[in-house]
Amino acid sequence: MNVCVYTLGCRLNQCESEAIADAFAQEGFTVVGEETPADLYIVNTCTVTSKAEQKARRMIRKFATTAVTVATGCYAQVNEEELAGLSENVIVVPLEKKAHLLKLATHLKASLISGFDLRTGCLSFADGQASVFDYDAASFSYHSRAYLKIQDGCDNNCAYCRVHIARGKALTLDSDTVLERALALEAAGFSEIMLTGVNLTMYDHQNGGLGGLLEKLLAKLGPSIRLRLSSMEPDHIDDRLLDILSDYRMQPHFHIPVQSASDKVLVRVNRHYGMDHLTRVVQRLRQVKDDPFLAADVITGLPAEDDEEFEKTYRFFAEQKFAQMHVFPFSPRPDTALYMARDKVPESVRDERAARLRELSATLHTDYLVRQSGKETEVVLQNRKGGHWYGVSGNYIDVKVIDAPPFSKEGTLVKGTFGIITAETVKPTVLCHA
Repeated sequence: MNVCVYTLGCRLNQCESEAIADAFAQEGFTVVGEETPADLYIVNTCTVTSKAEQKARRMIRKFATTAVTVATGCYAQVNEEELAGLSENVIVVPLEKKAHLLKLATHLKASLISGFDLRTGCLSFADGQASVFDYDAASFSYHSRAYLKIQDGCDNNCAYCRVHIARGKALTLDSDTVLERALALEAAGFSEIMLTGVNLTMYDHQNGGLGGLLEKLLAKLGPSIRLRLSSMEPDHIDDRLLDILSDYRMQPHFHIPVQSASDKVLVRVNRHYGMDHLTRVVQRLRQVKDDPFLAADVITGLPAEDDEEFEKTYRFFAEQKFAQMHVFPFSPRPDTALYMARDKVPESVRDERAARLRELSATLHTDYLVRQSGKETEVVLQNRKGGHWYGVSGNYIDVKVIDAPPFSKEGTLVKGTFGIITAETVKPTVLCHA
């Protein structure tokens, strides 16, 4: 039986989807991509933007025309009835029970053996409780690297954001369990573990925080493991965290949801930091790592954003030389403080600002790649094609690997040197050391 897990949204969603897919594979189901017809679809939805919701509805309708479709994720949490009404083939599993989907494969296998059809099996699926951290370590595996969920939820209540409504209050997985799962992943042969969550820097921030957790992990993990952070909200990035990021086992890639570089805008949308703090964080990151890959989320056209405030944002990214920006035109989200805001920026202005930032991002990204020419790096091998290995460097660049060591396999960590990269380079190369 074919099962397709289709994912929208953040890296945490992707990680949770992988765990669900892995659970089905372990029970003998065939996990397929969306291009292959499936008997069961599971759509992991996102509610960050209206476009994400529109795409979720479109894909759910498409899948439900031919098969039972389970809708879960943040959108399913805040609009359960809307999604359930799309088709009689749609079964909604709210976010609070998403982790319970790990047991759906076992339940369906037993139901099918007993002669139940697929829809009946899904509908009869027990409403047992599950922790948001029930995704065990072995589940988060993309073969080459592993994902470990250590945090969920958010207490920041940003005025534009709906995620805290869907995900709830901030929760953290206790550090002993995190360490146990990380050691299990290391023992399973993974070279890289990505720590994931909705707001990682909110991890147990009153008792050592994320920095304290990383200290504990790095004290017990071996010299060959690498750790990567999925993202870091600026407000709880402190000196303890910045200091531990200098460890050679921490990957030089940092994703920061900046949103705006105007103090006035940050106050209006209830962000919990100012530009002095953010600028210091960026400067410190450049001190603890040599030319790290700095990525950011940016929102254009937040209510009342004027030309001067936008230009401050533009100049900040240009001057700080971020390697990439993920740009989102403001999308009013129901139940948020800004949903009914009156001082909206015209869509044409909002979109023009987004286009300018995307153009800047493309230029900065090319500049960053060119700067890597001849530099030493590490690569986690991901797949082999046409006689060559391909992988991801420590600073999160997709590369072609030349002269990989004999007997290399998915997940192997290799050392090498970037080849010459120009603005015309399609795929950067890394030449492995002898």
